[in-house]
Amino acid sequence: MKPTESTGIFASFPGRFPAASSVYRGRLAPSPTGYLHLGHARTFHLAWQRAREAGGRLVLRIEDIDTARCRPEFVEAAEADLRWLGLEWDEGPFFQSRRRAVYFEALERLWRGGHLYPCRCSRRDVLTALSAPHAGEEEPHYPGTCRPARPIRPEGDFREVFEARRDWHWRFRVPEGERLRFHDEALGPQEAVAGRDFGDFVVWRRDDVPAYQLAVVADDAAMAITEVVRGTDLLLSTFRQLLLYRALGEAAPRFYHAPLVCDPATGQRLAKRHASLSLRQLRGEGVPPRRVLGE
Repeated sequence: MKPTESTGIFASFPGRFPAASSVYRGRLAPSPTGYLHLGHARTFHLAWQRAREAGGRLVLRIEDIDTARCRPEFVEAAEADLRWLGLEWDEGPFFQSRRRAVYFEALERLWRGGHLYPCRCSRRDVLTALSAPHAGEEEPHYPGTCRPARPIRPEGDFREVFEARRDWHWRFRVPEGERLRFHDEALGPQEAVAGRDFGDFVVWRRDDVPAYQLAVVADDAAMAITEVVRGTDLLLSTFRQLLLYRALGEAAPRFYHAPLVCDPATGQRLAKRHASLSLRQLRGEGVPPRRVLGE
């Protein structure tokens, strides 16, 4: 199924491009849990550049699904920083915190396809399921404690099933042993084995919040994104997301995984805790945007 042939909420996103169109559609997707840093600037500039070179469109999506950590001042700062860098967008901003219905429909579609099972494992087992994972912070490989011997046959009204298990997580059942491949626009051929390199993963948490993997796939499908530009720390997530696209009957976008920017002092990947390299700090010190972007 092509992205433009979806039904329901997936087809309702305003501005969905026509089936005959070959327009490039990219996205900027900051998470407002802190100030953007130099690494964000380089990756977002690359996404903006690829969209402009392709004569395409760029969507701004605020990934604020983690409402406990996201703050309005970080949203305002992110938009101000992007404009300071000269990175304008064509659509948005759209906020994940306002799109729960899209994610719940995707969850129901996965359940009806026999891809889900409820899980009562501890919070520690799903600690990283909400936000985009980074190198060294991947969701733990699930040992299969709650995994049924066979896929669950969906019966009845999913909303009733969901309400009856309100305090359960929902996991996606990966096809054990399947070798998954895709061509990365930056890195070339990539390969992983489901069940070996990653296990069954959380798509909905017991606190009634969709996990990162489900939310990003549902949004990229609904917004007809044709290429995702992001850091190499999300490379393994791509394989999980490819499984979700397939299970939802949606065509996956292309992927471009850019190298990470590291702290010159420590050699570690930049994170939002590196305040000295935040765009807010650099802008306040009068550092010109061109220098920030490495031009």
